[in-house]
Amino acid sequence: MATLEKKVSKSKAEESTTKTKAAAKKTSKGAKSTAKSTKAKKSVLVVVESPAKAKTIEKYLGAGYTVKASMGHLIDLPKSRIAIDPENNFQTEYITVRGRAAILKDLQKEAKKSTLVLLASDNDREGEAIAWHLNNAFVGKTSAPIQRIVFNEITPVAIKEAVKNPSVIDEEKVNAQKARRVLDRLVGYNLSPLLWVKVKNGLSAGRVQSVALRLICEREKEVLEFIPEEYWTLEATFAKGKSNCKAQLVQYEGKKPELKSENDVNKIIEAIKNAKCVVSDIKESERNVKPKAPFTTSKLQQSAATRLGFTSKKTMQIAQKLYEGVNIGSKRVGLITYMRTDSVRISDSALEDVRSWIGKNFPNDLPEKPVEYAVGKKAQDAHEAIRPTYTEYTPDYVKEFLSRDELRLYQLIWEAFVSSQMKGAKCLTTSVDIKADEALFRVSSTKVTEKGFYNVVKLLSSKEEITGSIPSLKIGEELKATDFSPEQHFTSGPARYTDASIVKTLEEKGIGRPSTYAPIISVLLDRYYISRNNKQFVPTPLGKMINDILVDSFPDVINENFTAEIESKLDEVEEGKVEWPKMMGDFFFPFKNHVDEVMSTLESVKGSMDEVTDKTCELCGKPMLKKLGRFGYFLACSGFPACHNTKSIPLAKCPRPECNGEIVERKNKGKSKSFYGCTNYPTCDFISHFKPIDQYCPKCGWFMVEKYDKKHGSFKSCINPDCTYLHTAGEEVEN
Repeated sequence: MATLEKKVSKSKAEESTTKTKAAAKKTSKGAKSTAKSTKAKKSVLVVVESPAKAKTIEKYLGAGYTVKASMGHLIDLPKSRIAIDPENNFQTEYITVRGRAAILKDLQKEAKKSTLVLLASDNDREGEAIAWHLNNAFVGKTSAPIQRIVFNEITPVAIKEAVKNPSVIDEEKVNAQKARRVLDRLVGYNLSPLLWVKVKNGLSAGRVQSVALRLICEREKEVLEFIPEEYWTLEATFAKGKSNCKAQLVQYEGKKPELKSENDVNKIIEAIKNAKCVVSDIKESERNVKPKAPFTTSKLQQSAATRLGFTSKKTMQIAQKLYEGVNIGSKRVGLITYMRTDSVRISDSALEDVRSWIGKNFPNDLPEKPVEYAVGKKAQDAHEAIRPTYTEYTPDYVKEFLSRDELRLYQLIWEAFVSSQMKGAKCLTTSVDIKADEALFRVSSTKVTEKGFYNVVKLLSSKEEITGSIPSLKIGEELKATDFSPEQHFTSGPARYTDASIVKTLEEKGIGRPSTYAPIISVLLDRYYISRNNKQFVPTPLGKMINDILVDSFPDVINENFTAEIESKLDEVEEGKVEWPKMMGDFFFPFKNHVDEVMSTLESVKGSMDEVTDKTCELCGKPMLKKLGRFGYFLACSGFPACHNTKSIPLAKCPRPECNGEIVERKNKGKSKSFYGCTNYPTCDFISHFKPIDQYCPKCGWFMVEKYDKKHGSFKSCINPDCTYLHTAGEEVEN
């Protein structure tokens, strides 16, 4: 029995050993199989700049490709020091950007296990520099070949075509980016310390931003110095039976009338009020209205500002999303082409696509051949114009997949592109002259006779399709003047810059490039050198002071001509015509000598803008000072540094009886837009969404605010909802 048990036990042990060996053998085979499988699954690594773009492209490429995002620059000049050696041919010291080491390490890890690395950063100077830095960071970390791919749109065809045709990094383009980066750093890192010493800590100056500030300050000076002149117009209402029309006085006694006062107008009315009124002439003229070119970056920002009220920054943020890809049903689609471009060029495939769509939907408005638009002399022409990737994705088709602002911007882009390849519209203008003694009145109306490209434009409509209406009239027909309407006007001075007009000016003057327009404006606003008031840019006292110092001390550098010349030289670097260190040397050494000279001779204005107020610090009893900080004026205790008490500047007295509080600027957490509330909150919950001005209503005593509308422009109004007092154009009127 015991022997049998031993045999059974031995048999089980042998069986267990056999199973263990078999399992181990199986595991070993499985491991080898997994290793082979892992080896077989080695993929191509594609590196783009943003996660959204990576998500879209990975769907297009499918299995065998891993798409990762670098999140922009991973390697750059350090922020804490200049890191450029002018004495050693402007050698630069690059480091991994703080907080980005883990991303770089992950990309290097992915590159190591890949069979091929494709660098797919944006097709511009910045993108080329990102690819160059990544290439250097991957060398020695992977045995896989490293290649560069570029594309202008994120569509399956464009991406797969780019992958099939890889190239090498464009060293000249990298040099142009390096030259811009080095030049801007040398200017900024020399001018900014000057401002710290002479004005206040924390300020900054830059080669391009300071020129933009100069433009805004000079325009503000023109606005303030302009003296409006009074003039009058005269409109008359002429009746024919039950119909009537209004006509404008265009001639008196054979020449253009100069109506400088109400008395001038009244003299004419008195002379012609009983005159016989006869139709003296009727003219008709046909006018062809041509569609405009598709958008460049500048034109997109201008159009979005005027049509949609978008800031340049908002426009580019939304355009970035549309370019990188959005979910359209079950598909992820890059809806527009690359949004940083100065070209109006359109690819042959896109022309074929849009002409096919127009032919199906508006066959009578399809030109015989594609419409060509001239590329500007200053354009680099590296990309196409901004356009939809697929014409069939009409605004109506995609509206349920986009937010309201995304849809409106996409609609602008779609309309501009499609209309640019359609026939022009035809308009018929009818002009009628009416003679009343020595006075000649004229009325005109316009109507569209052939819609052409107007068939597809809604947001981009010019508002000129139909203007006015005129009853059926004949030459020699007598009319009756039923009313005369004189109107007072004042000549308009130069307008302050807006998002649209400053971008237009920067482009026209060759200051910056498409990628820099929005950042320029953002920096000036963030530094509180300018503020946005009713969509217009107004320089702050701090901005004016900085501008005066920089322009007086460096007129040859803070200069639009110099900035435009630099842009041309950077283009020459990219074209391989100029060596960037030589270009840098020609500028920097004379510039640095002048900075040192100004540093030693310029008087300090530190503290010159501080004002003693009648307010007392509630913590220590010392007077409070009105100081100008990075984000505007504030109150600070004169006992600093012993006392750190600061508070917002009161803008007005709280209008509620017995409150005795003051109205100050406030912000909701997480929101950038300000509102104005009482310092006695929460006891007093009074708020205003309009900024108080230093004036009080003579009718009710509440504070005044400045408002704006398109019809009247800026005007002052009482904040009291029950008060009818309104103050506009220097006159007091009732609502």
